[in-house]
Amino acid sequence: MGMSIRSSGAKGRRQRRAANAPMSEINVTPFVDVMLVLLIIFMVAAPLLTAGVPLELPSAKGKQLQAQKSEPIIVSVASDGNIYLGDEQKETMALAALLPKLQAIAKARGGTDQPVFVRGDKVVPYGQVARVMAEIREAGFRKLSLVTQIESGG
Repeated sequence: MGMSIRSSGAKGRRQRRAANAPMSEINVTPFVDVMLVLLIIFMVAAPLLTAGVPLELPSAKGKQLQAQKSEPIIVSVASDGNIYLGDEQKETMALAALLPKLQAIAKARGGTDQPVFVRGDKVVPYGQVARVMAEIREAGFRKLSLVTQIESGG
């Protein structure tokens, strides 16, 4: 009589090794969760980063300018008459202080061929915006644009 003897010890060892073997699959669920949270955070935070100086711009017909190659210089005239240089509402400046700051920017950026965008609130008298534009021209900048809202409707 032939009898086959199975050794249960060898089988048991193999099963234990297979159960303790490292998993070769990557669980992507936590990664997807983190990415979705970051997406929501950036979607909420992005509009807050481009606020700039709060102005109520006048409306005008026309089409939007094409994107510029270089970052434009932005000069804003608020409704209270304060002048701001740049996109942020850090500090106000007098009209007399605008010329030296613009000349320093031109020297730092390598010339006066950069575009300058003038943002004037619609309640600011035209004379004050014209004086700001004259200071910009005096600093040597020739690419000067007035920023307006695109007029809605027919």
